[in-house]
Amino acid sequence: MAAYSPHMATLKDVERIALSLPEVSEAAVGHHKARGWQVHDKGFVWERTWSKADIKRYGDEPVPDGVIIAIRTEDLEEKAAILAQDIPGFFTIPHFDKFAAYLIQLRLVKMAALREAITEAWLAQAPPKLAERFLSTRR
Repeated sequence: MAAYSPHMATLKDVERIALSLPEVSEAAVGHHKARGWQVHDKGFVWERTWSKADIKRYGDEPVPDGVIIAIRTEDLEEKAAILAQDIPGFFTIPHFDKFAAYLIQLRLVKMAALREAITEAWLAQAPPKLAERFLSTRR
């Protein structure tokens, strides 16, 4: 049973948050060319479906269910720091080893954590001047 929520996050929430950020467009993103969002042709969040290889790696363990999204990070160190916080719904899989991104199981994540994750992913991919302008308006 999910540890959360009065309102479970949906892909529509992801879309709303992503499109609220400057200069974002919807696009096929990631290795699986799934529905996602980009800033200046750089994907920062996308829906992540399970490949047969992903499912096989889980063996007898249950595969996380529901909608899963992938979130870009600045680098592997930031990814490790985020995952070390043990935020409900945040995880990774072997396919993402050595890749600056992690996964979020939407049914387990709180909206504030989702919003922050998507915003941080956008900041990691946005051109520096655009990111600086965005940050200066939030102060």
